Amino acid sequence: MTDWTRRSFLAAAGVGLAACTSQPSIPESPRERIDRQVDEALAELYQTVPGASELGARSQGILVIPKIRKAGFFASGAYGEGALVIGPAKVEYYSLSSAGLGFTFGAAEYNQTLFFLTSQALQDFRLADGWELGADAAVTVPKAGGAAAGISSMRINRPIVEVVYGQRGLIADASFAGAKYSRIIR
Repeated sequence: MTDWTRRSFLAAAGVGLAACTSQPSIPESPRERIDRQVDEALAELYQTVPGASELGARSQGILVIPKIRKAGFFASGAYGEGALVIGPAKVEYYSLSSAGLGFTFGAAEYNQTLFFLTSQALQDFRLADGWELGADAAVTVPKAGGAAAGISSMRINRPIVEVVYGQRGLIADASFAGAKYSRIIR
């Protein structure tokens, strides 16, 4: 048996007291992280892109992929994870992966939202095993500070509308890339 000195007793009591009074930080689960980032990205979209909230109200479903990271040095790659939102619920989780070959230098981060305007487009997306954004989508990239930075209802004649926003970083890109969306378990 060891002898307890006054100093070792006070040290042990201090450690025990600190353990009792401090709250352990509970790490965020991958699902909670994605949910939080999707909510933040949707709020940013609706605040910064005129017409986005009306488009969201018309949509059958919205796929939000926040914080897509893209980097390249001749060959490029991008990856992000997000959620499919139907009504108020996040119903499924998806990843976006992309690879390209061409003139690409730098790194960037951006958000992407796909608005499914018809139930058939949403169903085709949900039933596909690895879905690629095709020619039936309209792409909108808001310009910072411009009057044409909104989504015009005159341009929406496709079943899927893609909006890319919240760009951060610098990348020079003239590459050919394919993006694939895959369902993930979170």
